[in-house]
Amino acid sequence: MSLNIVVLAKQVPDTRNVGKDAMKADGTINRAALPAIFNPEDLNALEQALRLKEQHPGSTVGLLTMGPPRAGEIIRQGLYRGADTGWLLTDRLFAGADTLATSYALATAIKQMGHVDIVIGGRQAIDGDTAQVGPQVAQKLGLNQVTYAEEILSVADGKATIRRHIDGGVETVVAPLPVVITVNGSAAPCRPCNAKLVMKYKRATCPMERTGDEPWSALYDERPYLTLNQWSVADINGDPEQCGLSGSPTKVKTVKNIVFQAKESKTLTASDADVDGMIKELLDEKIIG
Repeated sequence: MSLNIVVLAKQVPDTRNVGKDAMKADGTINRAALPAIFNPEDLNALEQALRLKEQHPGSTVGLLTMGPPRAGEIIRQGLYRGADTGWLLTDRLFAGADTLATSYALATAIKQMGHVDIVIGGRQAIDGDTAQVGPQVAQKLGLNQVTYAEEILSVADGKATIRRHIDGGVETVVAPLPVVITVNGSAAPCRPCNAKLVMKYKRATCPMERTGDEPWSALYDERPYLTLNQWSVADINGDPEQCGLSGSPTKVKTVKNIVFQAKESKTLTASDADVDGMIKELLDEKIIG
């Protein structure tokens, strides 16, 4: 059976480089001040989608992302690895969205696409670490959901068999299609970019990414696949009041970069007396127990 698969992917600020300019005065992230990367667990999800495409001839994989025009790079990174298409939700009305507004926009866009068999994304994004968007998308679409997935073992007879990594062990579950799946970072890493696909799609852009004076502008008429899908709130028939800041009840007050520095240190031997003394001190200070 062929599958129509949508991968939820996000371009995120590299949280390894958070500095004093990471926040704007209104409490939103200053993305222009931080390097942008493909959210790591979304790459794990993309790999699972590409494996399903290989196992089921005729299947398609598309990336859905939301962000400013530069987020089109996420779609290109997916195309370089074997995805077939992508959609960028970009509109000033999407800006400043929390998980509720983000899931609304993504779910509304998926409805606009028509029939989808599997929606798959990373467990969480490193810029928020909430793990809420995937389950919220499932709830808004009224679909089954499987979280903390490590591997999609098979899809057959309208059902997906999935191995989950959960607290205390691993479990295998079966879920009827259509289904929303979120993938852990412990899943298989994503394959590298394919050189031939990089050459094919390196000029692929969304209309808002273009300046109009690129030397290769004529290619966009000759090769329609180089024009990536770009949707606004109006294009997905969304409600502006449920998008962006206006649809976000969560407000970030501040972001701080905290460095833990030890004020003192002790050197212990492996003797029973030293170990017992350390445990007693930790208990007395209520650090453990």
